[in-house]
Amino acid sequence: MLAAKLRELVTGTVGETAPPGLVPVEDAPLRLDRTERRQLQVIRRFGTIGSLLLACGGLGAGASPTINPLLDTPILGVFARIPTVAMASAFSGMLMMVLAWLWLGRLVWPGRPRMLSRAQMDRTLVMWTIPLILVPPMFSQDVYSYLAQSAVVQRGMDPYTIGAAQALGPDNILARSVPTLWRETPSPYGPLFLTVGRAITGIAGDNVVVGILLERVLALIGLGLIVWALPRLARRFHVPPVAAIWIGAANPLVIFHLVVGVHNEALAIGLMLAGFQVAISRLPRIGPGDPIPPWSREEFWRILAGATLITMGGGVKVLALVALGFVGVMIARRWGGGLPQLLKAAGAMLVVGVVVMTLITVASGLGWGWLKTLNGGTIIYTWLSPVTLVALGGVGLGILFQLGNHIDATVGTARAIGWIGFACSGVILLWRSYRGHFSAMAGLGLFLVWFVVLGPVVQPWYPLWAIIPLATAKASKRFRTWVTVFSALIALVTPPTGSTFDGRAFLIPTAAVAALILVGLLLLVVRGKLPEREPRGELTVTPATSEPLSSGPLG
Repeated sequence: MLAAKLRELVTGTVGETAPPGLVPVEDAPLRLDRTERRQLQVIRRFGTIGSLLLACGGLGAGASPTINPLLDTPILGVFARIPTVAMASAFSGMLMMVLAWLWLGRLVWPGRPRMLSRAQMDRTLVMWTIPLILVPPMFSQDVYSYLAQSAVVQRGMDPYTIGAAQALGPDNILARSVPTLWRETPSPYGPLFLTVGRAITGIAGDNVVVGILLERVLALIGLGLIVWALPRLARRFHVPPVAAIWIGAANPLVIFHLVVGVHNEALAIGLMLAGFQVAISRLPRIGPGDPIPPWSREEFWRILAGATLITMGGGVKVLALVALGFVGVMIARRWGGGLPQLLKAAGAMLVVGVVVMTLITVASGLGWGWLKTLNGGTIIYTWLSPVTLVALGGVGLGILFQLGNHIDATVGTARAIGWIGFACSGVILLWRSYRGHFSAMAGLGLFLVWFVVLGPVVQPWYPLWAIIPLATAKASKRFRTWVTVFSALIALVTPPTGSTFDGRAFLIPTAAVAALILVGLLLLVVRGKLPEREPRGELTVTPATSEPLSSGPLG
């Protein structure tokens, strides 16, 4: 039933040709009129003010290191001493940015007669991101694990056999900032990421602030790759590019968790998408019954370069490697679509992946220990994972009926079943994508949806693995509505502290009420200056009398 619902939500194009009755998306939308440009300015400023409030709140309500250097910093240290105000500022900023993103969606939803230009979307994303570049980490403390484990590598020790506290010492400033649960845990990250981290540690040393900023540079590089790849993939799969950027890059989950939270998923997803785009960029669009054109040398080198980038993404987070399978599907269809061609393409992707990953591993000098620590995150039981949640519910029932507490066995069994289901879903989706039931990018996105549904551990930013690729797939109105609602809710319920509110839960009611009052007053200011809802559907042919997007100012 769930699989059928997912297939209904995502509707991809068969092959590489646009559906009948549609025009190329880059030619259809019109530029915004004067009223809509004024509305865009209101949305931009509202979101930018929210970004500034979030930045200020992060100085006192963020995931600060154990030894917080801001406490002794003039002016900036004030926010850490007024935690209720800082929390209220962070809550206000989060809510304002989510609202601004939702309003912006009214100007980019497929089916509108007029839509934002790419330049307008890029400027909006930059305005909302710049205030958050220099702020402390928020929503997660993972960046401290990155720094500590990179320091382990920089000191010549094996991060895949020893934890940060044991390697660096319990009094080391980097190790002390790592959450207690992870201080003795070997690194679960790929060799490429830790190799880059070793260079960061070589520059920053034990300076936490410099290290965080350099890690954020990596996250911004990843975001840049995402923004570069999304519109190109969207055009390939007949989705308006600005709509793809809105849902896949301007999404508050991306800004909050990949930029502010400094997660290495930004680099991994960026490399995966960039590699996918490079690999298919020279593959011809072949319609049903069209002759198969001869191969060109440029096609071969583009595929090799793209597969290499995807494998590099796997060197950051191994999940990125699944994209190789869907690139292989497109290559097999390019070769004519027979079973021998499918096996040949699969073998080619396997060889490239193994060779490139071997080169990365050997060059890093870290060995193959990373294969043994891929399940490092599974030591926690998170209710966000449906599989783990069901298992914990079963454990609770067992305790209720006095059958004993068998939590490890129950959760382990449930997770094993989840992995089997995930593998089976991959085989099915690869085959259905190969058969043309939906596009390769839609298949990749759905496969990563199943990772979120059946994976053993789910964090608030994990759904981005599926949301960002699916932003480029031909998606139904209902799918985009669900993704919008889901993204907004998850963005708002994740605490900016990067942990629970232990010891400061009393701040939440006051801060939340203050945030609601402030945002409510600002809503009164912008009332009547925002775009109205319009009918949402698929992109249709533009009347010949309409004004083209390329004319006039872009705003």
